[in-house]
Amino acid sequence: MIRSLHIIRLLCALVFCVVAQLVVAAEVTVFAAASTKTALDDVAEAWQAETGNRAVIAYAGSSALARQIEQGAPADVFISANVAWMDALDASDLIATGTRRDLLGNHLVLVAHGHADPVEIVPGMDLAAMLGDGWLAMALVEAVPAGIYGKAALDSLGLWPLVEGRVAQTDNVRTALALVATGEAPLGVVYATDAVAEPHVSVIGTFPEGSHPPIVYPVAAVTERDTPLTVAFLDFLRSDAARTIFEREGFAVLPD
Repeated sequence: MIRSLHIIRLLCALVFCVVAQLVVAAEVTVFAAASTKTALDDVAEAWQAETGNRAVIAYAGSSALARQIEQGAPADVFISANVAWMDALDASDLIATGTRRDLLGNHLVLVAHGHADPVEIVPGMDLAAMLGDGWLAMALVEAVPAGIYGKAALDSLGLWPLVEGRVAQTDNVRTALALVATGEAPLGVVYATDAVAEPHVSVIGTFPEGSHPPIVYPVAAVTERDTPLTVAFLDFLRSDAARTIFEREGFAVLPD
């Protein structure tokens, strides 16, 4: 009898451990704009510390991520760096009803390799002369939000025709930042939050807010992926803990 009780206790302990492991192993898959990486990695770490659940995050340009979701990639959550790519998924019924929110705001800046003196970004500035024989690093100007915002800003200031042939386009904004950080490009157009994350560049100017559309990061659950775990993660993105992290990295947390 005693031996039987001992076996039962061992089995109960084993079941408890298996259940505990399953709870800890609960994961939400997030497709997120590359510019959110530094902040979102910390948010995911805080969420895991609080709940025991993990956020597995794939970072890339919003355009690439949206296309992957269109092709059936198993994302639970999508965080885009502009509303257009979220709208595209919404129009295809790929966004779970009632889960979409505008989460973050950002600023667009001109960065230089190493230390450089600040400049005023105004119509008529000689940006081409500032480049010398080098290139202006930007994300893809027809597809990636940072590149779209950047081209719009340069166009509105009358600068795009002067530098159009001198732009090194990359798949996402973090790669554009890396070109400047390594000195492969003397200047780049990136988000302010990217510049904060990279010690080898300096911000030499901020583009006027009116020179480009507002920079908004919407977030939503993918259709049929709005499980309690996914909704819990979406809620955590709006928590005080997440706000502190986002604001520390230079994002504006938008009102719900």
